[in-house]
Amino acid sequence: MTFPPRAARLSFTDMHMGGEPVRIVTGGYPTLAGATILDKRREARETHDHLRRAMMHEPRGHAGMYGAIPVTPSHPEAALGVLFTHHEGYSTMCGHATIALGRWIVDQGLVEKSSPVTRFAIEAPCGLLRIACAIENGEASHVSFESVPAFAEAIDVEVDIPGYGRVVTDIAYGGAYYAILPASRFGLDFFETPIETLTAAAAALTEALRRSYPLSHPEEPDLGFFYGTILTDDAPADAESFNLCIFAERQIDRSPTGSGVTARMALDHAKGRIGLDRPRIFRGISGEPMTGRVLRRADYAKPACVIEVGGRGYYSGAGEFLFEDGDRLRCGFTLPDRFGDLARG
Repeated sequence: MTFPPRAARLSFTDMHMGGEPVRIVTGGYPTLAGATILDKRREARETHDHLRRAMMHEPRGHAGMYGAIPVTPSHPEAALGVLFTHHEGYSTMCGHATIALGRWIVDQGLVEKSSPVTRFAIEAPCGLLRIACAIENGEASHVSFESVPAFAEAIDVEVDIPGYGRVVTDIAYGGAYYAILPASRFGLDFFETPIETLTAAAAALTEALRRSYPLSHPEEPDLGFFYGTILTDDAPADAESFNLCIFAERQIDRSPTGSGVTARMALDHAKGRIGLDRPRIFRGISGEPMTGRVLRRADYAKPACVIEVGGRGYYSGAGEFLFEDGDRLRCGFTLPDRFGDLARG
């Protein structure tokens, strides 16, 4: 097939973990000059955000798209740095993408493959993530990673939510900050309530907390913001559990959410509900599993622990995007709420 010779190009590999997409940029993205990973994140957001929009938004993406931009790491132990992207912006941490990237890094030969487990680290905006990729019959398979220090930020916070009244939630950090609570606290049956209703409740809580509960990360100001809300079932801490993560601007994570599993495990550990080295299975809206385990307590600015999260990533495609001059939608677009929004520019 012949393409216009002057069209700009951006190449990618698509993967998924638990049904949640990971679009990995493999060529055409500008080199970021920032000295640290957070500098690179700011540079990407302020200078090259049109490329994120082009990859995440329609016509190339969709409202649930997720991505990863490999970058040069600043940490000496990291084999690779990564910026996580989604429909609304840039995540500080992403577990499902880390699991998929772990397999991709081994397959690309970016680290030396070693059986039965290949170990290495990548640098995310939240910090260094240590990865273990199992090698089965010479091929990369199951991937697990050790989280950055995770902790309970607050327990039993009362929040007044317009349309819902007063709701009690916990807040925890697993590389990003989440409100975490069972759907039953909204008076909703987790398994029988329509997903649209659960999503609206979770988004309303996130919005209320963003207005009323100021966050301050103990080490890095750029990490101090609410990423989303996780609604859970009422399963006891020693049982398999389902959850629904609503992040950014009402984006639904199809997987159980790696940073969310991290935050849930850290929260349960802080509340004395689960001890060290006790594995637990979590499932998101696709039904595919992710595992979590409290490895050890962390030497940190506040009581924290390190969580191991594991799962399996799969390839779903690869290709090259074209950007033609004269295409008004070349950098992507989102659907308006009403036609009048188009008329208003």
